[in-house]
Amino acid sequence: MKRLFAVGLGLAVVGLAGPGRADDKDDNAKKIVGKWEVAKAGGDLPAGSTVEFTKDGKITAVVKADGQELKIEGTYKVEKDKLTVKLKLGDQEIDETATIKKLTDDALHLEDKDKKVDEFKKVK
Repeated sequence: MKRLFAVGLGLAVVGLAGPGRADDKDDNAKKIVGKWEVAKAGGDLPAGSTVEFTKDGKITAVVKADGQELKIEGTYKVEKDKLTVKLKLGDQEIDETATIKKLTDDALHLEDKDKKVDEFKKVK
């Protein structure tokens, strides 16, 4: 079950990335910093789960499902409209890339490789 959550998180994070303008590179890297909650799940990451991106390239996700919480940590990198995540769950590493479809001060939409989109809202 933990493996499924990790894969789901990786896909969701990848799904949070999407097309943008070439000059959005720095904006996306700056705007993504903060804590985001899944408002509308399109992939495997359940609604109510959170993902936090820090300035130093670290990511922490809290996946909520079946009344349980699973914390997953790793690193991330934003390049233009691509979000690359490396997560570690036990001895397993998961690498995923998503496309940033929308990124504003309050909304983040990520599309995974299967074209599933997760919609996040900024936690204040």
